[in-house]
Formats: sequence, C-alpha cells, structure tokens
Amino acid sequence: MKRGKYGFRTTAAAAALAALVLAFSLVTTGCKSYWIDTSVENQTGQPIHELEVDYPTASFGTNTLAPGGVMHYRFQIRGSGPVKVEYTSPDGKTVHGQGLTLEERQQGELGIRLLPQGKVEFLPKLQPGS
Repeated sequence: MKRGKYGFRTTAAAAALAALVLAFSLVTTGCKSYWIDTSVENQTGQPIHELEVDYPTASFGTNTLAPGGVMHYRFQIRGSGPVKVEYTSPDGKTVHGQGLTLEERQQGELGIRLLPQGKVEFLPKLQPGS
C-alpha cells in the first residue's frame, strides 16, 4: 500500500479532500432547506381522535389529542396546495377544515387551533422562500 507524506493512505486523503470540497461548494452555493414548524392545539374542550393534517404531497397526524393538548410537527413543502384538517369528535362526527394555500420554499411557523363547534383557525407566520 502506498502511503503519503504523513503516513495516510493516499486514497483516504483524496476521499477526505473530495468530501471537504463538496461541503464547501454546498455552503457557497446557498443550498438551503425550507421548513415549517407546525403546532396543532386542541381547544375544543374534548378529546379528539384520528387527527390528520394534509399539506402539499404529504400528511401527518395522531390517533388522539387530549383537550388542551398540542402536537408539534416539522415539514417541508413540495409543490403547492391547501392545508386541510380532519378529525373525529367524541360524538363520532368527522370535522373538516381547510386553510391557506402553501407554496414550495415557504418557511416559518403555522399554528392550527381546533376550536369548539368544529371550527378550525389557521395562524400562519410564513415567509416566502428566496
């Protein structure tokens, strides 16, 4: 095996140098991830079941959310489309809500409040992606 000046294998040194160059090029080209931090608050006064939040090209949710409970989720947007919320109330009724339209590369925070009588409030703090 051929070793370089400092005793390392030359192929390992070349691989390390290539990784360093790649990392530097990603930093200098402005590669950036755009995230939306979401909080879903159950302010209905009752436990809810089968919560699902749909956003462009994906969804998230939970089986149950207690009264006053908060679910946090972080996601990226691919494409564009509306945010939709669906859950089952304690009396077995399915509640639907639709909010704002999200666009790819937006970032920031999105609050979703589940209110009494099947109302849903969307509280966006979003900036367009650059």
